[in-house]
Amino acid sequence: MASLQRLREAVSRHQRNKDLARVSGLVTEVAASHCRVLGLSDFVELGECVRFGAPTDERLGQVVKVAKDGAIVKCFDDRARIGLNTPAFRAGPIEIAPHPDWIGRVLDAFGRPVDDRGAVSRGDASLQVDASAPLAMRRARVTTPVRTGVKAVDCFTPICAGQRIGVFAGSGVGKSTLLGMLARAPGFDLAVVCLVGERGREVREFLEEALAGAHARDSITIVATGDESPMMRRLAPLTATTVAEYFRDCGRNVLLIVDSVTRFAHASREVALAAGEPPVAHGYTPSVFADIPRLLERAGPGEEGKGTITGVFSVLVDGDNHNDPIADCVRGTLDGHIVLDRAIAEQGRYPAIDLKTSISRLAHHAWRPEQRHLIQKLRALVSRFEDTRDLRMLGGYQKGSDPELDQSVLLVPKLYEAVCQSPQSPPSMDPFREVADRLQQASAQG
Repeated sequence: MASLQRLREAVSRHQRNKDLARVSGLVTEVAASHCRVLGLSDFVELGECVRFGAPTDERLGQVVKVAKDGAIVKCFDDRARIGLNTPAFRAGPIEIAPHPDWIGRVLDAFGRPVDDRGAVSRGDASLQVDASAPLAMRRARVTTPVRTGVKAVDCFTPICAGQRIGVFAGSGVGKSTLLGMLARAPGFDLAVVCLVGERGREVREFLEEALAGAHARDSITIVATGDESPMMRRLAPLTATTVAEYFRDCGRNVLLIVDSVTRFAHASREVALAAGEPPVAHGYTPSVFADIPRLLERAGPGEEGKGTITGVFSVLVDGDNHNDPIADCVRGTLDGHIVLDRAIAEQGRYPAIDLKTSISRLAHHAWRPEQRHLIQKLRALVSRFEDTRDLRMLGGYQKGSDPELDQSVLLVPKLYEAVCQSPQSPPSMDPFREVADRLQQASAQG
């Protein structure tokens, strides 16, 4: 019965995406940002693909605007040579067919292999990459904590299976390094990693260092480097999320890492500007602020009885401004945020997590009562220590005048030492015990 159902779905999908009579149009305008195709406006929908040249040609674009005077199409390959009067054919929506054999492979935004290890298997079901999130009332609750092995994260911003958390950082502060450490978390069945707009050299570094050994065999990597077109950079997170959804529906607990949402927003902005949308905030178009929540909401718990997608989304804050429009949009959608601070990185503390401003909205599911009390007390000490840093640098602090400040001066530097962790360090097995032992030792010496 299952085979008949799959056959019925395949036939239905084929009938839906294939025209009984092939309809073609002609390119009437070619610009650096888009092409205009006349003759397809009555037959294509927004988001469908158009194939230029012969019906089997590899030159592919996507409809970003439909108007009476022609459909605006943006190519997936900026270097595709398209001239006036080039024929264009309807190609349907973008679909991929994930398969368990994809685990351990490196793919592009279309799900094609780029690791020189041969072709990948095609699954039985084709999935549209621009899918909707599960209905809110059918989703399972997020209650099960997951150990990442990163002491600062497990103690101060613990993550639960199905949670969505952001890593906010400027350039060069250690964002990718922290993501690599999280990718090695032992609490997941597999990881789906999406690298959007990265430098070409960083892709191999991430794969061979952050995902070395067994972690590489338990991960799927979707890559769209910075030299690829905005269409490919915009498509890559959608493809990665679709792959994660496939394994989630198979009952697996998936870790989805997207680095970064900011570059996805940049690509979406370029596409929207080509479609004629006006910029409204820092050059971003209105559709960008609709695309981001739609992407982020697809991560999270699945329906009851299925697996989960734990989403870790990095945000590259422009000019270290943590209140820019993209950061605000992402922060308001996620279930917590980890803030990396450049000043902390300059002090040589890695990961450079700001313990004061980083929060997890689902931490109450992970902390025991005594752990919650400890973290609240440590946050207060860290806040007092950082707020009086200038005063102490100027010599305005005298030991014994303020017992609470004395305690923060004694313990906070030891706390910082306790949560420091290099990428080469093994995952922490009991972070609370390690931190508590270090603080007790400091108190005894003080």
